[in-house]
Amino acid sequence: MATLLAPEDFSPGEDAMALNKAFEGWGTDEKTIIWILGHRNADQRKQIRLAYQEIYLEDLIKKLKYELSGDFERAVCHWILDPVEREAVLAYEAIIKNYRPDYRVILETALTKSAEELLTVKRTYQFLYKRSLEEDVASHTAGDMRKFLVAVVSVYRYEGEEIEEEVAHSEANILGDEIQGGGGSGGGCGGGALKGAEEIIRILSTRSKPQLLATFNYYKQIHGTSITKSLGGDPADEFSAALRAAIQCIKNPKRYLQKVVSHSMNRVGTEEDALSRVIVTRAEKDLKEMKDVYLEKTGRSLDDAVASETTGDYKAFLLTLLGNQDYF
Repeated sequence: MATLLAPEDFSPGEDAMALNKAFEGWGTDEKTIIWILGHRNADQRKQIRLAYQEIYLEDLIKKLKYELSGDFERAVCHWILDPVEREAVLAYEAIIKNYRPDYRVILETALTKSAEELLTVKRTYQFLYKRSLEEDVASHTAGDMRKFLVAVVSVYRYEGEEIEEEVAHSEANILGDEIQGGGGSGGGCGGGALKGAEEIIRILSTRSKPQLLATFNYYKQIHGTSITKSLGGDPADEFSAALRAAIQCIKNPKRYLQKVVSHSMNRVGTEEDALSRVIVTRAEKDLKEMKDVYLEKTGRSLDDAVASETTGDYKAFLLTLLGNQDYF
């Protein structure tokens, strides 16, 4: 369930004029911007952008980038995008704009969507940047990480519920050999280097999600520990960390994203990009369920955590998307 609170009746022209008024004068009226854009769904935001362009002959996103700054500006400008365009932009920024590509964003792009949704994001990416998503991932990664990330963004994954039990059992053994045969110890202790990656990449990138869940269950029965624990070990091993993230995302996307949010705030200095990304991309989908998971796992409401770890207009905007109306 979404947390976004949007009215059924609204006027895109009136909203466009109110936003333009908020831009005028000596200082920007951030409260008005938050109130309007933080209470409009994707279709309504699209209509506001079109109305603003028609009335003022100026792109609303460019205007917002000029008027706002910092984490608040990035969150608002990502929010106002069409959801598919936003996913493409987030993937591009994760690959191109960072010193090192953020594999978490690429995995979220590939593994939290249906096959058709991923295909639509890839088409939008190609339209925006005149290159394929696969091309940019391949150009900015190397080794096993490149093979894995290119594979997961390239696949059109089967989405049926059928499971081949013999295949699941067999591939659980293959995964165990690749992981534990390279020094990974069972019993949840984590381990050393992987014996190999080719079969792990093949299985994780091609099998349907129900098939993979069956394989993960057999893995635990056979090896006495979960596959993610077997992949533990050196925190600096980014490839193993990416494999763990992918498996967690396949098993329970909401739980995985809740961990992303928790990690973004349970560190020295909040990781605002990760926090914004999850709230902005899930507010119109399933953020209510994620809030419930966060409360269950941490004993604290997500609203309280965000209010404690963020400040100013950025805090007010995120809380608005979380459905919190205390600021208005």
